[in-house]
Amino acid sequence: MSKKYVFPSFVIITALMLVVAMLGLSPAKTTHAATPLRIMALGDSITGSPGCWRAILWNKLIAAGYTNFVPVGTLPPAGCANDIANDYHEGHGGFLATGIANQNQLPPWLAASTPDVVVMHLGTNDSFSSSNTVTMILAAYTTMVNQMRASNPNMKILVAQIIPLYTATGQCTECYQNVINLNAAIPSWAAGLTTTQSPIIVVDQWTGFNTTTDTGDGIHPNDLGIQKIADRWYPALVAILGGPTPTAGPSATRTNTSVPPTVTRTFTPVITNTPSRTPTTGPTSTRTMTSTITRTPTAGPSSTRTNTPLPVTATPTAGVGACSPVTSTITAPFTFDGAGTFCWQSSNLGSYVNSWNNNSVTLNGVNITNLYVASGSYPVKIGGFWYVSYNSSVAWGHFEAK
Repeated sequence: MSKKYVFPSFVIITALMLVVAMLGLSPAKTTHAATPLRIMALGDSITGSPGCWRAILWNKLIAAGYTNFVPVGTLPPAGCANDIANDYHEGHGGFLATGIANQNQLPPWLAASTPDVVVMHLGTNDSFSSSNTVTMILAAYTTMVNQMRASNPNMKILVAQIIPLYTATGQCTECYQNVINLNAAIPSWAAGLTTTQSPIIVVDQWTGFNTTTDTGDGIHPNDLGIQKIADRWYPALVAILGGPTPTAGPSATRTNTSVPPTVTRTFTPVITNTPSRTPTTGPTSTRTMTSTITRTPTAGPSSTRTNTPLPVTATPTAGVGACSPVTSTITAPFTFDGAGTFCWQSSNLGSYVNSWNNNSVTLNGVNITNLYVASGSYPVKIGGFWYVSYNSSVAWGHFEAK
């Protein structure tokens, strides 16, 4: 019988380690999933209601393997056809950057959602009024950046050079130029505030965006537009999520480089006719991802500069006052764009009503002209109905119940 040799276990382990080293291999490392980055999309109706560029963007990131993130915000998903679960956001229709900053509306949103990254497209509504100068809008941006950093000192902040508003020769040419002026000032503003700990990344959403083909009303992006917006945000978020740094170009311009980007003034104006209005449906369309898009207008040009929508949540006092005769019975969701005088009755106005560019709008006799009003602030019904008295002298007057 042959003699058996028993090697001590440490000898076997040592031999295995030598073989691994000779083969150029390394022992497996224990890995732990990083905490998902919390990303807040901040803006007006271009970001919300429904803001389906968000769904396109999140799905594009996931398809590329970037799954370690979660959208956050106090507003629920807005019903996009390809929404991911829990697509929360802060896209507040009709809101202004100056209004959000002056009324300190951002801190409670930040406290509720605790984001690590903010993706901000904001300033469209401010651009409807020449009284909101570029200096005022940038001051509002600065206030919000400081609030973001107070919430999270390591906040990563993506700020858009916003999409165009109408055209150089069409509706509200003043609005068009106001956006150009704002976009031209954003890079140097960002460069002055960016830090290594909390960088501000400027993303050019203007270049290549055509309001004639990429919107349905000169303001709100259609299917082509939301795809362009998502594509522009994508490389900047990839860099934050751990992918390669985006190449230079309009998709993601980093302001913490030696040469901050600027907005070229060589845009070729595109002459368009005034977008047609269909009173029964408005300039928007359903979110069935067909060729027609339903959009909740952020604002519209006004025949006078006194009808600019206000970024406040109205709290009407209780009141009564049924209008008559009743033009029609409506129910949420309901959107109307156009001039005229109407009396609508409704037993269901949804979670909010909003209006802009009107001479007057009342709800059961309570003045809600050009205001956003949450359902908790509706006056009491009259005989089971709310009565909306609507009057606008311009084709871009707007009312919605959602």
